[in-house]
Amino acid sequence: MDNTYLMPTQEAGRKFIMRQIQGGIVMLNLLRFRETADYSDTPVLQPAAPISGKQAYQLYIEHTLPFLTKSGGEVLFMGEGGDFLIGPADERWDAVLLIKQHSVNSFLAFENDEAYMKGIGHRTAALADSRLLPIVETK
Repeated sequence: MDNTYLMPTQEAGRKFIMRQIQGGIVMLNLLRFRETADYSDTPVLQPAAPISGKQAYQLYIEHTLPFLTKSGGEVLFMGEGGDFLIGPADERWDAVLLIKQHSVNSFLAFENDEAYMKGIGHRTAALADSRLLPIVETK
């Protein structure tokens, strides 16, 4: 069975909090887009005509940036992915993002903002699969 990952599990969230990360954090996002965005979970957000997963993710980014900025976060890098040079031959990621937050608390405040959550359906519609890896700078 092919597992896909679009949202954190309760266990993953608990482990993230239990790490007790102090200071800044960077979130590595690996994204695989659907060919056609699937708005079946959030029809209220669905555009009038079908769009690609990549286009739906752009709508998510446009919705998200003001909330990210308000929380003190920033996009460090957003780029196009592809096949691995070193890694599984059958695994590829369409896009890579690095998002910086000042702290775990600022990340959680951003993630729990009700106005932000109203547009998260664009992300769900866009993605076939994703990975999110919290990264902490070593001294």
